[in-house]
Amino acid sequence: MTAKSHLFLSNETILRTLCREVHECLTQNILPFWLNNMLDAKQGGWYGRMTGKGLIEENAPRGAILYARLLWTMSAAYRVLSDRSYLDAATMTKDYIIEHFMDKEYGGTFWSVTADGQPLDTKKQFYAQGFMLYGFTEYVRATGDEEAMQIAFQLFDIIETHAWDINYGGYIEASKRDWQPIADMRLSAKDENYPKSQNTHLHIIEPYTNLLRCVINNKEEKMQASIKDAAKKLIYIFTSHILNPNTHHLDLFFDMDWTRRSTTESYGHDIECSWLLHEAAHVLGDSNILNKVEPIVCEVAKASEKGLQADGSMIYEGEPDGSHFDRDRHWWVQAEAVVGFFNVYQHFGDEMALDKALLLWGYIKNRLIDHEHGEWYWSIHEDGSVNLNDDHAGFWKCPYHNGRMCMELIERIEAMLGTLKS
Repeated sequence: MTAKSHLFLSNETILRTLCREVHECLTQNILPFWLNNMLDAKQGGWYGRMTGKGLIEENAPRGAILYARLLWTMSAAYRVLSDRSYLDAATMTKDYIIEHFMDKEYGGTFWSVTADGQPLDTKKQFYAQGFMLYGFTEYVRATGDEEAMQIAFQLFDIIETHAWDINYGGYIEASKRDWQPIADMRLSAKDENYPKSQNTHLHIIEPYTNLLRCVINNKEEKMQASIKDAAKKLIYIFTSHILNPNTHHLDLFFDMDWTRRSTTESYGHDIECSWLLHEAAHVLGDSNILNKVEPIVCEVAKASEKGLQADGSMIYEGEPDGSHFDRDRHWWVQAEAVVGFFNVYQHFGDEMALDKALLLWGYIKNRLIDHEHGEWYWSIHEDGSVNLNDDHAGFWKCPYHNGRMCMELIERIEAMLGTLKS
């Protein structure tokens, strides 16, 4: 028995309990909320918004991010849990996206549509192209669907053709509908208007990793080589440009030539990147790249600990000089931190990382999960009150981060415990 197997065996009861609890959260809290509350029986698809106070806005615009993440979540849920209701939801979402979000003239996805499915904001945000790719590739993993595979290839080509910077490398933020330059490249009103960001690159490496999974045994060797090359370049960009070598945090915004334009430390993005970068290197299957990435994984995860609090939670972000901290406990930050620290435990045998993951999960159970209505709250304020001003479901609030956390732990723990039987 290996040293890791001994480690897993010593924590077997803890791991089994954690697996059971996140399975219950996924199947009894997160997924039922969406299937029971957010499906629009009149106009089709999913409602665009439920307020923090639980009111459905039937005429709210529908965002590409919400729909892409729902496609990913329902597809993954079917793949992991084999429940037909999740497949039905995933297929409905796929068909809705193809009919209403995909630009039949210029390709790619619109940023948003109206409640009745008409194009609303037609700009092409490459963050959204990446998430659509993530959703379609997960549907392929769940079903083997050829139509979804072809759309995934098209989205990959679009990102490589229209977003890649041939001079300095990396991907720009956005363009107009016809792929021409756009002045305002911001992902949201909260973001700064620079041509490149950590966030967009993070959510391009994520779907590229998933696309690589879909073609790893594919006979189309040219396409496989293109995806592998793109994944390698992305890993290089993270390790050479986005990662700050002095702080081990990820810098957030950049000029075209990779001049750093932000000092803010985003602890949730740090810990999320640590495991997504590790995942990309594993799926790529290049031992030299993996050996280079693994020390960085640990460094970034360690840097993110600056956001950990005495109650086990992780705050949103802060400035390195202490001049500003956003101390809200956002739902997605807690979810990604659980996976990130569990990843460090699983692959590097760090039991303190497991303790951090368990404390985070304890905070989620006790504070963030809405046990009455389902789903999780957007955040808990610094004073401990529940944030009811931001959405309970909507453009950015969807079951991707928390649903993925549950499924990552289920799959990882089952694999770890499986090694004890072999």
